Amino acid sequence: MKILVTGSGGREHALCWKIAQSKSCEKLYCAPGNGGISEIAELVDIKADDMDGLLNFAKEKKIDLTVVGPEAPLVAGIVDKFESRSLRIFGPNKNCARIEGSKVFSKELMKRCGVPTADFMVFDNSNDALKYLATKKAPIVVKADGLCAGKGVVVCNTINEAQGAVNDMMVKKIFGDAAKKIIIEDCLIGEEASIIVVADGKSVAALASSQDHKRIFDADNGPNTGGMGAYSPASIITDKLFKEIIDKAVFPIINTLAREGNPYKGALYAGIMVTNDGPKALEFNARFGDPETQAIMPRLKSDLVELMERALNGKLDNYSLEWDPRPCVSVVIASGGYPGDYEKGAKISGVESAKALKDVVIFHAGTKPGRRSTDGVSAFLTNGGRVLNVTALGVTIKDAIDNCYNAVSKIHFDRMHYRRDIGLRAVKNLS
Repeated sequence: MKILVTGSGGREHALCWKIAQSKSCEKLYCAPGNGGISEIAELVDIKADDMDGLLNFAKEKKIDLTVVGPEAPLVAGIVDKFESRSLRIFGPNKNCARIEGSKVFSKELMKRCGVPTADFMVFDNSNDALKYLATKKAPIVVKADGLCAGKGVVVCNTINEAQGAVNDMMVKKIFGDAAKKIIIEDCLIGEEASIIVVADGKSVAALASSQDHKRIFDADNGPNTGGMGAYSPASIITDKLFKEIIDKAVFPIINTLAREGNPYKGALYAGIMVTNDGPKALEFNARFGDPETQAIMPRLKSDLVELMERALNGKLDNYSLEWDPRPCVSVVIASGGYPGDYEKGAKISGVESAKALKDVVIFHAGTKPGRRSTDGVSAFLTNGGRVLNVTALGVTIKDAIDNCYNAVSKIHFDRMHYRRDIGLRAVKNLS
């Protein structure tokens, strides 16, 4: 098969890395890709949101399967466009991708099909939102309706903060049209976990659980980012809890969408808060998680291409995945200043030394190829906020953490930053 992956981040590198191992993969392309992906796939200079460009490329190269990485093209309808030209593509169609593209749609869908979630109200003007806030207590959450590159959710510790968030979104319009509507919802207290499934419209194959670390600094301090690391499996998710989440959060969504004429085919990500009252859904995303995918793919023994083909063909019923029982930890190395302003073009050293360690894989997120050294070693430059995902397996979660940070210690670039506590919550939970 000729396979095209769209996107340029660590998630896409992890997907390419796993797809390249498939017996079905004869030729792998990635558009636009990154420095690390260039070592396993042919890079194509087409942006991930250039749907016409991608469509024309897929037709020209007779691509057998396109795998969509980021959410924006899914929300914009790339799957519908490809399918209208009889091209096979993995991901939900535009109607189903609204589950991520519109938080209002998602919350109302959860309410309609009985998925446990936080109480909420929807507003289309700031005056009504501020009046409502006057009746509430903190902490409370303010969410922009549309896609905001991971920055549209504000957890407010005071009502004043919430009022400021409403003002930013609806008066100052810092997110533009994405905040024409907002959600104000009760703040759920507990521990988060990510549950990702692959769906064929009626059945699902569940991936291993994972846990993201969203804030920039240790101990969950500082602003939210796209994710500073993840580990799998999530220690908070027992087998019983996993089944409860699938039964009470995932299947109601899958079944309701199918019943309403929108069968969901693709990856479905459920962000779950495990509270004292049981698991409750925070959000749903219409694609593989980032950085969760980077911690999950090294544990997956099954063929990823076969999994996606089965989803497209409606053949996931009773299909089970095989897993490496060892835990996996993935640490994000970021550019100094991220998630704010940061510089690009810093030379990265030590990647080859880190890759040479046992049970370690390096997924590139924001890199571009640099000049090769005289001995032929690949050189890379920073080209984004999140630069590398240093990933390692271990017999225990502590072993995985130690292996991962040992690999991190081999890598250097100017002003690099990373959290030093990825996975430690699991150690505490299991002690």
